[in-house]
Order: sequence, then structure tokens, then C-alpha cells
Amino acid sequence: AAALVLTSALAACSDPAPKFKGNDISGTQLGKALALNDHNGQARTLQDFAGKVVVAFFGFTQCPDVCPTALAELAQVMQKLGPDADRVQVLLISVDPERDTPEILKQYVTTFDPRFLGLTGTPDQVKATAASFKAYYAKVPTEGGKNYTMDHTAAFYLFDGKGDSRVLANSTIGVDAMVHDIKLLLD
Repeated sequence: AAALVLTSALAACSDPAPKFKGNDISGTQLGKALALNDHNGQARTLQDFAGKVVVAFFGFTQCPDVCPTALAELAQVMQKLGPDADRVQVLLISVDPERDTPEILKQYVTTFDPRFLGLTGTPDQVKATAASFKAYYAKVPTEGGKNYTMDHTAAFYLFDGKGDSRVLANSTIGVDAMVHDIKLLLD
């Protein structure tokens, strides 16, 4: 009985895992194969952001609702983080490389925050990156068939400063919950 009490007491003293508001995906290795170019033409992998918390999500510049809402919320997150925002990198990974040129991506993402980066590549590079995240996207023809929109995973992937996937958050998580999870990863 004494050993059980001592074991319980020692377990209570150990550092518990962080209590994220999003889903804890630690150890999943999601996103490890990210290899795209940013909107400035620079090749990027997660290792380029060592020491920073990375918030990545999939979207496209002609997205009518989810993407601009997500970017606006992430801009609010950066404001709430204050000086800590300099230790965070937001990445919009385009699922529409046909239309999202580096110039268009740059204009789009930096409208929300000049620190945000848009990533794109060839269709094969985008496909490989999305597969690494287990993210879904598909081209969907619009009525009349002359144009299209994109269906895509609407979630935030948070990585710690070592580039390890840690949190998967629904796009409706909200600013305060996102700030909470980022601060846990910054500590």
C-alpha cells in the first residue's frame, strides 16, 4: 500500500502533457515532407522555421469564406501574442497552384499580416505535401463548367520549434484557443 501511495505521489509531481484546446497530434510526424516554395520564390521546409511555432493550413486565394476568415483570425492571434508573434510563422499552403502564382499569394497573405507566407509548387509538390499532412483537396467544377473552386481540409496544423506536429485544430477553434495552444508550444 505504501508503494502505491509513493508511486501515486511521484506521478502527481511529474510534468503532465500540455492541455491543448485543439487535438494533440504529438508523435504523428504529420507535415514532415513539406517541400514547397514561398511567395518570394524561396524553397521551404519545416526546418527553415526552427525555433518558431508554425501554424500551417491549406487554402487558396479565391476561397470565398473559410480561407479569408482563417487568415483574419490568425492576424488577430498574432496581435494578441504581442512580441511573441515574432516567434510564430503562419503558412498558407495553396491547393490551387494553377491560379495561385507567387505574386498573387504574396499580395493575398500579406494583406492580413506582412509576416505570413504563402507556399506553392508544382501540382505534384502540392500533392506530396498534402499527403504528408493527410490533408484533402479537390478541384470542383462550378455551374456551367467554365470555372472551378477547391474543396480542402479546413484545419490548422501547429508545429513546435523543433518542427514536430503537435496540434490539429478545427478552423472554428477561435482566436483565444489558438493563442492558448501557441503559448503552450512557445514555452
